[in-house]
Amino acid sequence: MTKSYHVAVVGATGAVGTQMIQLLEDVTFPIKEVSLLSSARSAGKKLTFRGEEVVIKEATPDSFKGVDIALFSAGGSISKQFAKDAVAHGAVMIDNTSAYRMDPEVPLVVPEVNPHALRDHKGIIANPNCSTIQMVAALQPIREAFGLDRIIVSTYQAVSGSGIQAIDELQTQSQAILSGEDFKPAVMPVKGDKKHFQIAFNALPQIDVFTDNDYTYEEMKMVNETKKIMEDESMKVAATCVRIPVVSGHSESVYIEVDQDNVTVAQIKELLEKAPGVVLQDDPATQLYPHAADAAGKKEVFVGRIRRDLDNPRGFHMWIVSDNLLKGAAWNSIQIAESLVEQGII
Repeated sequence: MTKSYHVAVVGATGAVGTQMIQLLEDVTFPIKEVSLLSSARSAGKKLTFRGEEVVIKEATPDSFKGVDIALFSAGGSISKQFAKDAVAHGAVMIDNTSAYRMDPEVPLVVPEVNPHALRDHKGIIANPNCSTIQMVAALQPIREAFGLDRIIVSTYQAVSGSGIQAIDELQTQSQAILSGEDFKPAVMPVKGDKKHFQIAFNALPQIDVFTDNDYTYEEMKMVNETKKIMEDESMKVAATCVRIPVVSGHSESVYIEVDQDNVTVAQIKELLEKAPGVVLQDDPATQLYPHAADAAGKKEVFVGRIRRDLDNPRGFHMWIVSDNLLKGAAWNSIQIAESLVEQGII
């Protein structure tokens, strides 16, 4: 008899939560029940799942009774508040916040890269940072074939990574500037900073607050998460993360150095053409390369502009783009759930 699963979505009304609900409609495993959980202010509202209305309930410690898979995307404090309750009731928690990513007891998983790590879970599985996910998904085939010694990444991240308020602010500011009106930034595009900066027609070289080494937490997330996912603490990784006035879709300029000599661009392209979840878009002659606007609403990671470094024969440059709310968040979480079922772990 085929098992069917009770799935809970915590943060059901958020940007990522609503994407999770939509994606659950087409998962590869049978679902017997969906619980939609949120804060008290959203309780009582209704969302649609597979053509039927589901009432949103306030998340409480008892909300996880009978739940098999709990998808969390309501902020790190909520994840920490309910983690023990979810696990105690027998649910596997898939957490889309940063709360548990670097916990040595918690697997940090991108299914195209390290699905084997799911077998080591102790009730909680962490979904990596959106920018990290798309980068490692694209680089894993290259790493497996030729090894990776160094990664240098500069990101160009959409405002949707900061939430719905940031999207509203971008639209409001853009309209004001184009109309010649004065405005005062109402929402902090830079999380945790005391200053308010314009995001419309601007580029902000700060995402999250600065650490003691003058890298931001967002940049250090990419460094540390990449090493954990790829299980290589010796790998050299550096990041510069920039917020740009794009609604959806993170873009990344990535420089890598492989371990082997005589690797060709053609070999890398061939690997990426066959890589799961990756779409190669690379033809300079026809100006074919990934765009954030084209990636929006799609699950895949898009890669192009692959070229050898002019000075280092082991160095290569590329451009990586993906929808930060899908592969960077909701879709990767759903893939983790599917992989748990496919591997017979749950």
